[in-house]
Amino acid sequence: MDQIRSATQSRRSSVTPSNVPIMMDTQEEGPKRRSSRSHQLGKLEQSRGYNIQDIHEHDNEEDEDACTGICSTFLMVISIFLVAMTFPLSLFVVIKQIQEYQRAVIFRLGRVKTKGAMGPGLFFVLPCIDKIRVVDIRTVSFNVPPQEILSKDSVTVTVDAVVYYRIQNPMAAVCNVADFNQSTRLLAATSLRTTLGMRNLTEILSEREQMSIGILETLEVATEPWGIKVERVEVKDVKLPQQLQRAMAAEAEATREARAKVIAAEGEQKASRALQEAANVISQSPAALQLRYLQTLSHISAEKNSTVIFPLPIDLLQSFMNKR
Repeated sequence: MDQIRSATQSRRSSVTPSNVPIMMDTQEEGPKRRSSRSHQLGKLEQSRGYNIQDIHEHDNEEDEDACTGICSTFLMVISIFLVAMTFPLSLFVVIKQIQEYQRAVIFRLGRVKTKGAMGPGLFFVLPCIDKIRVVDIRTVSFNVPPQEILSKDSVTVTVDAVVYYRIQNPMAAVCNVADFNQSTRLLAATSLRTTLGMRNLTEILSEREQMSIGILETLEVATEPWGIKVERVEVKDVKLPQQLQRAMAAEAEATREARAKVIAAEGEQKASRALQEAANVISQSPAALQLRYLQTLSHISAEKNSTVIFPLPIDLLQSFMNKR
């Protein structure tokens, strides 16, 4: 019996791999022991499955790369042979030129060349297998169409803006987005509506610089994966409804009239105080009143020479009034 047991154990150890533990459910094991062991087996099988899947994917990629390498080499040889056969006429097709403000992204058999964007100046391409996409890296400006925006205090306004941007990474601008120009325009209009929709009418009219900075930060974060650098955003015009314009004009006019009345009242108050002080000074000296009469006559004679005024002392009138 002992020999049979040892032979059975040796057989099981030879069949089972060394790195996989043997787990057997016996009647003596409790339910907790069984659940823990089954959980370990599930994890082990899952990890082994993932490793096998990764190995298969890696093998498939290697096979595809090998096949692509063979095909690309064969096509390159054919392309070079055609260039050599049609030399020197092929130079007009092989040699390309781009300006200082341009960059060229070359796709060879559908893949971007590892050298990155080419230019400026002259460079060589292979006919039939190379495709060129030329981009302009100068600063571009565009007008954001007028947007009807509902402000935070439920006022409808029409706002337009202008955006300045340039291509910072030509590879990302070509490969990461289908149309960077149209995408940037749509994103600018959306950012304008979102940013201004969270502000009151007073803030929209008075804090244009802060709004421009907020829109610029939003566009920079969104366009960075596209290889685009937004340089400047300016809010051009804020158009209000006609009724709101009339109401604001009436309010401003009423405010100006109230301020003018207050200023006039303050001037009259100061003038009355000055006249009171002058009357007190004149009442202390009767000769000062006569001098004031003469000064008034001189002013009147200087302005209107045809007017003749005879001053009559008030004391004489008082004597007549006492007799009555």
